[in-house]
Amino acid sequence: MSAILERIPFRALGVIVIILLGVLLVLQFFGQFVYVFQLVEEQQIGVRFQSGQIQEVVGPGVYSDVGLFVELERVSTQAIPYSVTDPEIITADKQRIGLLVSGDIFRPTDFDTIRTLWSKYRGIYLDDELAQTRISELTRQSMKVCVGDRNFDDNIIGTARDALRACIDEELNQLASEFGIQVKNVVVPEVILGEEVQAALDAIVQSRLETEKAAQDELREQALAQADQARQEGEIRVEQSRIQEQTRQQTQLAQLEQERLAAQLVVIEAERANELARVETERQLIDANKANELLQAQRDLEINAVLADAAQEKARADLAAQVALAQLYTANPDYLQLQVVEANANALKPTDKVIFTPEGTIPTLVLPGPGIVPTVDTTGGNSSSSSTTQSTSTTIDTEATTTDQ
Repeated sequence: MSAILERIPFRALGVIVIILLGVLLVLQFFGQFVYVFQLVEEQQIGVRFQSGQIQEVVGPGVYSDVGLFVELERVSTQAIPYSVTDPEIITADKQRIGLLVSGDIFRPTDFDTIRTLWSKYRGIYLDDELAQTRISELTRQSMKVCVGDRNFDDNIIGTARDALRACIDEELNQLASEFGIQVKNVVVPEVILGEEVQAALDAIVQSRLETEKAAQDELREQALAQADQARQEGEIRVEQSRIQEQTRQQTQLAQLEQERLAAQLVVIEAERANELARVETERQLIDANKANELLQAQRDLEINAVLADAAQEKARADLAAQVALAQLYTANPDYLQLQVVEANANALKPTDKVIFTPEGTIPTLVLPGPGIVPTVDTTGGNSSSSSTTQSTSTTIDTEATTTDQ
């Protein structure tokens, strides 16, 4: 480095120094008119100024601005813990005690409060130590006020400690509100007593304990006597209760037995009624079935009678022609004979052969062939049956003789 400086001419070195000073002056000058990429962190709020006046209060983020005398101040929103000890405070009954009080300090975050009080308490808002100092002084003041308004016992015994803490909290926040500051989580973790006060208090406590012990011993004897008497009375009451309980249980058992018998009777009567209802239902069902069967039989009988009448009428209708014909035949026997002859003649075909033989003989068969002609004219005619029969018989005999030869 020294070698490089030796190589640079003295005049050039002076120019460089002047340029650097000029740049610093320019930055300082323009720093009043611009800020760029100023970061407000999560635990902070930003107070933006222009021409010495607060323009707005902003949350966490990155901000830039250009203007006349612009500036960005950051105020912490984190709690500032503190503790204050006052070893000697006079109570209302002229006793000396000491207190340790602690809490958390919170600065204002709203625009109106900061704009109103910034000019007065800017240092408290930006400096944690200064805020702790000021609130510690206010806390001591609050401690003296609250302890001085109470007797010794009202400051240190039992729930009086809670009342003392609430008093200090209220008094302190009333004083801190002048700065726009809130103090939260105020506690009184310790009450400090001097040696003389502690000794006197121990003596009082010891005397009180002895007195209370004597009273407790007396109460204990009375309690033992009462306990023995109560034990005897309890035994008598237990025996009486046992007898009464046995009687009560026996009475309840008798009532339960009566209720059981009554319930059984109700069940039996219900079953009997159900059985009677079932039998009656079955009887009605049987009667209904019989009535249905009787009605069905009557209807079947009526239907059969109608069917028989219809069949008889149909038979009469079917036989009417035959009956009339039979009556005709009966009244005209010759007509009947004529119908028999026509029936016989109609029964013969042209190819049929009729052979008449004496009873007990075998007929001679004539086979058809050349030169053989029918010997019976089956085409009918007006000749009588007797002459036809004779002719046929003669012809058959002749043919039979010829066949034999």
